[in-house]
Amino acid sequence: MRHTWRWFGPVDKVTVRDAAQAGAEGIVSALHHIPTGAVWPADEIEKRHQAIRDGGLFWDVVESVPVSEDIKTQTGDWREHVRNWQETLHRLSASGIKTVCYNFMPVLDWTRTDLRWETKHGAKAMRFDLTDFIAFDIHILKRPGAAQDYPERLQEEAARRFASLDDARITALGKNIGAGLPGSADGYTLDQLLEKLHTYQGIDATKLQSHLVDFLSEVTPVAERVGINICAHPDDPPWPLLGLPRILSTGDDYAHMLRQVDSRANGVTLCSGSLGARADNDLAEIATRFADRIHFVHLRNVTRDEDTLPCSFFEDEHMEGGTDMVAVIAALVTEEKRRKAEGREDHQIPMRPDHGQEILDDLSRGAQPGYPAIGRLKGLAELRGIERALSHSQFGLGR
Repeated sequence: MRHTWRWFGPVDKVTVRDAAQAGAEGIVSALHHIPTGAVWPADEIEKRHQAIRDGGLFWDVVESVPVSEDIKTQTGDWREHVRNWQETLHRLSASGIKTVCYNFMPVLDWTRTDLRWETKHGAKAMRFDLTDFIAFDIHILKRPGAAQDYPERLQEEAARRFASLDDARITALGKNIGAGLPGSADGYTLDQLLEKLHTYQGIDATKLQSHLVDFLSEVTPVAERVGINICAHPDDPPWPLLGLPRILSTGDDYAHMLRQVDSRANGVTLCSGSLGARADNDLAEIATRFADRIHFVHLRNVTRDEDTLPCSFFEDEHMEGGTDMVAVIAALVTEEKRRKAEGREDHQIPMRPDHGQEILDDLSRGAQPGYPAIGRLKGLAELRGIERALSHSQFGLGR
């Protein structure tokens, strides 16, 4: 695999040179300051390329070109936004980009209740606490009809939890759940979040799936023509939130998407952490099942408090948690070998160590939550070691 590293641009306290020293070969980045739905200016694309080159690496993957809420709901300026997405693909291809990641999660991107939860050995990790989330939904956000989405037992637990929260924790929950991506101007107040949720009235999972297929039917032919692989990131966490449907949470969800728009350019971002939050997702099986269409890989691990759906979980160390990381990497190395034998130009799959716990000097650096320097360095070293061992001729997966 090609080892890459997410960099949020000039606001990121972990630099491109830090990534190079950690062992990364390429950078994953995006222009988060460009408004969602707009065309990415060619000069801004080149500016980001130059900043990465100045750090000694190359811009390998765009994560992501955002898909607007208008496109997801097929309202407002959604047709113009699709055209702008197509034009952005043209400009990225002209600049040398071959892989573009995106997601189709409504309203919220990845969602956590804690951005710096303390683990048993003092590291800081991101966490999704189901009871806290329900307390937020029912008692802080006060979403109409929210209580109906949860069994009575969880409602009672959430009521007790809410009664125990002080003002600081209530404020933090609102900020954590409504936060946008690092480097972006996105993010919602409680009133704004309720307003956004209202725009999805009448849109269930089937309709949202249809809107995804409509979007892909328009942009995939452009991706084919310009030589870009586009790849959908799974839902995070992989179940409905705040009454919103989620449509890329399981292997069957991906099978539907790939079947409806059957082009190699239309593919998968395999995120072992997002999909791994569900006990019924077998990540090694999913990696094997969709191997031919995996264009980008996020490797991370989560530990679930329980195997129910939904559940609480936290971002564990890369080699811990519920996902058999060795089996996942073995499936990916096997696929790379097959692609190389076929002569595919994209035989080397870009991978990045996703997220990471804050350890050692990370604890005082103040980097973006989930994206520390040393925690990701540790994860990349472990993942790279497994890949190197499995790729050795002695184990039958050698190149």
